[in-house]
Amino acid sequence: MKLLVTAATTLEVQPFLQFLDHESQKVSAHQYRLANCDIQVLIAGIGMMHYAYSLGRYLATNRPDMALQAGIAGSFRREWALGTVVMVDREYLADLGAEDNDQFKDLFDIHLWQASQPPFTGNALVNTFTSLPYRPNLPTATGVSVNMVSGSTPTITRLESKYMPDVESMEGAAFHYACLSENTPFLQVRSISNYVEIRDKSKWNIPLAVKQLNDELVSIVKSLAGLS
Repeated sequence: MKLLVTAATTLEVQPFLQFLDHESQKVSAHQYRLANCDIQVLIAGIGMMHYAYSLGRYLATNRPDMALQAGIAGSFRREWALGTVVMVDREYLADLGAEDNDQFKDLFDIHLWQASQPPFTGNALVNTFTSLPYRPNLPTATGVSVNMVSGSTPTITRLESKYMPDVESMEGAAFHYACLSENTPFLQVRSISNYVEIRDKSKWNIPLAVKQLNDELVSIVKSLAGLS
């Protein structure tokens, strides 16, 4: 099978790249062969603009059998320990719209978009997982994608009341939108590096999140390649 593995930054998937360097046949700078799996790695950039452009360019000339996004995320759920790995089943574009006095209205609220216009289901970008060749045994999460990471009580309260999210990232919705638009089976996997709260990086644990993410990423890719 042809598999695209994509991330916003090299940091998030560095251990996985090391695994590929040791365990697979390197075809080119970003292409690998692992058992029956041809793997292309795309580091697409931080934020929805960079991610959409990079992924759109790739999908315009390549047709992977599956796309797999890996990254770290903030969590709204305190019961999920740092390092917990989840798969995102729905994404919301959580800061694209208009301010109306003290309210935020997304593009569905102001009727510039219509509910369930392709590729949306209602106002969400939904992964049903039905066409995946392999589905890992991970908790499912609702994601919000933002251009500015949330770090104030009013913003966090707004997101929680409007979208009831579990995790927050800066690229998830761009990935879902592109894959849904191209009818490419996809899976977004995220590891919790911090809680969504007033910004305090001393409470984050990025090394743990990256380790747990890459352990799961290696396991998923091995399963897709028929090695486990």
